[in-house]
Amino acid sequence: MSQTIFHGKILGYRRMKTQLPAHLRKYIVDQDYEKYTSVDQAVWRYCLRQLKSFLSVNGHPCYSEGLDKTGISVESIPRISEMSQKLQEFGWRALPVSGFIPPAAFMELQSLGVLPIACDMRTIDHLEYTPAPDIVHEAAGHAPIIIDKEYAAYLKEYSQVAKKAIISQEDLDLYEAIRDLSDIKEYAGSSDSDIQMAEERLQKTIKNISHTSEASQLSRMNWWTAEYGLIGDIHSPKIFGAGLLSSVGESKWCLSDKVKKIPLTIDCIKQNYDITEPQPQLFVTPDFKTLVKVLEQFSQTMAYKLGGPKALDKLLLAQSVNTIELDSGFQVSGLLEKYLTNSSDEIIFFKFSGPTQISLKEQQLDGHGADYHQHGYSSPLGAFKATSLNMNSETTFIYDSGFEIKGTLIKSIPCSEQATIYTFQNATMKYKSEIYFQPDWGLLDIVVGSKIVSAYGGAADRKNYGETKDFVAAKVPAPKYSEKQIQTFALYQKIRDARNQNKVTAEFVSSIYLQAQKQIPMEWLLYVELLELATENSFTPLTAAIEKHLQDIVANKPKLQPVINDGIKLAYAQN
Repeated sequence: MSQTIFHGKILGYRRMKTQLPAHLRKYIVDQDYEKYTSVDQAVWRYCLRQLKSFLSVNGHPCYSEGLDKTGISVESIPRISEMSQKLQEFGWRALPVSGFIPPAAFMELQSLGVLPIACDMRTIDHLEYTPAPDIVHEAAGHAPIIIDKEYAAYLKEYSQVAKKAIISQEDLDLYEAIRDLSDIKEYAGSSDSDIQMAEERLQKTIKNISHTSEASQLSRMNWWTAEYGLIGDIHSPKIFGAGLLSSVGESKWCLSDKVKKIPLTIDCIKQNYDITEPQPQLFVTPDFKTLVKVLEQFSQTMAYKLGGPKALDKLLLAQSVNTIELDSGFQVSGLLEKYLTNSSDEIIFFKFSGPTQISLKEQQLDGHGADYHQHGYSSPLGAFKATSLNMNSETTFIYDSGFEIKGTLIKSIPCSEQATIYTFQNATMKYKSEIYFQPDWGLLDIVVGSKIVSAYGGAADRKNYGETKDFVAAKVPAPKYSEKQIQTFALYQKIRDARNQNKVTAEFVSSIYLQAQKQIPMEWLLYVELLELATENSFTPLTAAIEKHLQDIVANKPKLQPVINDGIKLAYAQN
């Protein structure tokens, strides 16, 4: 590829970044392709060779085709800018992120047709299963199945529903604890005490969870479908979930009798999961259309479709920034503190605490942002009679519910045919014997509306509301390499160069083998790469010597037996 074309593609996805809503741009990073070491490339190659061999038979039928059509090769870690160009043929784009990003941000990006790809690379120690998102998972896992139109449509529909989900403060605490543990486990410089502290923090956070939010339920649905889903006949299913498509170990484990297979229903939202461990049970969908049916069934239980007291009860539990929508079209966003109902269980009053925003059609109204309503906002609901609607005159609003507002009406702004905001000066708001607003609190703004028809997660106008805790951005720390590691990289690079330049000789393989025995005798993946070269070129004496060395490593480190044996098997099978 010419430098001009390459830089053009980089500029292309940087332009894509500028087209995103401002609150999402901070998650996008530069892939920095040169940061990948020759060991990273060897790990990628090993994973993809193993996965492609197994999944061409056991994966969804579009898997192998999907790798090719989305710009993913076995030999090299993909450039995300090139993947994005390929994905555009299927109505998607790709942008690089660093490790975990908050679920709300991930779903919002997907709803915009953007596949966020964690550009970090798993280490050789987590080759079969990584506790943190990486480019094997995001690229080789998520991208290939997107070429299936029914599945791609499901992903976008899911992300639209997930955008509306109510995220609780407990969800945010759990997200931070999971991310912390995953990053620490994957980071080579972490100590055992670091991991233990992170695990204890996660367990404490889990114990403190008092309820299961909509976002958490949808997260479970996503886990058991897009991440760890099986498809087809329950007795002989195929793999389509990205977590399985990107895990050398679990892709094989999941189809065994040791993993329970359950028909996919809405009940999957009741099954929790541990993101850092292999899964003991999986759900099987007969087809991708069933995913849409289950999603629609769940969405009918969500606050954005329910409205009314049931929806507001979810907001009270969440204790996070959310939005209510009135039948007049007004949207009020913030932290719901309380609401009142009448004898017919109709909402007659609501109150938000802290910064609150008033919007219409997801656009913040002038003068009604979180900076203006920084101490909260409240308003009665329902029909009312006004003694006067003349400006700068004393007037009283008498609501059918019994609420009463008295003060000087100084402003009346019709925002649409049904939506009007009235502003009072020197106002008092009462209900029965209780005062809900008094004159020295400033101006009183009242929105017209009779019912709360919807409630959903986040602010209606995220851009203008400002930062909320669910949009914290964090970056995976860059690794630091020792002199020995740098020398190891050099040997891997020599193998890579020889293969790419078709300059493999018996003398070359023998030289690297002898050098490796002296410098890095336990570096099993390098010997697997050498074995591939030896078998491919029929260097019989070297083949026997390298395989024996690999078996010696297994004898010293039995835990490596599965990955080493898989490497040996594939070296012989494909040459």
